[in-house]
Amino acid sequence: MPLRIGDEAPNFTAETTEGSINFHDWIGDGWGILFSHPKDFTPVCTTELGTMAGLKPEFDKRNCKIMGLSIDPVSDHVEWAKDIEETQGHAVTYPMVGDTDMSVAKLYDMIHPNATGEASERNAMDNMTVRSVYIVGPDKKIKLVLTYPMTTGRNFAEILRSLDSMQLTAKHKVATPANWQNGDNVIIVPAVSNEEAQQKYPDGWESPKPYLRIVKQPE
Repeated sequence: MPLRIGDEAPNFTAETTEGSINFHDWIGDGWGILFSHPKDFTPVCTTELGTMAGLKPEFDKRNCKIMGLSIDPVSDHVEWAKDIEETQGHAVTYPMVGDTDMSVAKLYDMIHPNATGEASERNAMDNMTVRSVYIVGPDKKIKLVLTYPMTTGRNFAEILRSLDSMQLTAKHKVATPANWQNGDNVIIVPAVSNEEAQQKYPDGWESPKPYLRIVKQPE
């Protein structure tokens, strides 16, 4: 069955560029991102892993760890990381899973469940479904799922924006509107009565429709 938002993120223990890691233990009491790529030494993914490496300090500020994954061995990851740093200007300082038996990829529905064969014999097209992003919360529940086509590089600034939204809305009873950026106005969720909202927002809110209550972003 495919994983859905709200499901518990399947736990696993895997070999990575930073040694053996248990996924749930690694997340701890923070947030975690697991993102996969189809093949080491491929062009689009080289830019993606480099971009994520450059953004890592921003994710660190948000108590969110990063983990990459492909079905290539850890030894390939180590060599590829040199190319990533050389071409993208950022060293990969987060773990990369060597999922050579495809067990984690299949666990997370990142690749066809009937996929077989040695990692060394598979090319990027064989692994074309392995372009997924999962954000997992401190409760180990899946908060976001994104899957991209082979030729479209992922927008990791959007993933960072989504994380900001989820962390904000987890703390306050608000939702974020279309194209929201950190600091923009937010929406009071329908589950909050006007009486409760008045206590939290004594300065009031804009309400072009009774169901649409717009207020400044909480601190």
